[in-house]
Amino acid sequence: MTTNVTAPSEKSTSEKSSKLTYPVMLEKQENEGYRATVLGWPECQAFGSTREEALTSLRQIVTERLDKVEIVSLEIDRPKPEHPWMKFAGMFKDDPYFDEMQADIAALRRERDEEMEAYYRQMDAEEETK
Repeated sequence: MTTNVTAPSEKSTSEKSSKLTYPVMLEKQENEGYRATVLGWPECQAFGSTREEALTSLRQIVTERLDKVEIVSLEIDRPKPEHPWMKFAGMFKDDPYFDEMQADIAALRRERDEEMEAYYRQMDAEEETK
C-alpha cells in the first residue's frame, strides 16, 4: 500500500504544490489494530485501530517531521576508474636505454616484415607454377 504524504511548505508556490510520496508498510497487529511504517524511516511509525486511522496518524507524524527539515538533492560524480595501463605510462621516461630499446624493436619489426614479404612472394611464385 502506498500513501501520498504532502508536506506543507511556506517557501514558494511551487513548493506548496509539490507532493512527496513514500512507500508505507501497513501491518495488521494481533490486537486487531494496524501499524503503519514509512519504509526507510523505521522511527516513523503510527498505530491505529483501523487502517485509515493508522495512515492518518502516520501522515501527521511525517508532516510534522518534514516541517522541521529541508529536503535537498545532492548530485555526486562517480569516481572515474583509472585505465589499468595508466600505471605504466611514463615508467621509462628516465631510462637511458629506452631509445636504444625502441630502435631494437623497430629493427626487429622491419626484419619480421621482410621475412613475411619474402614468404608471401615465395607462396605466390609456387601458386603461379601450378
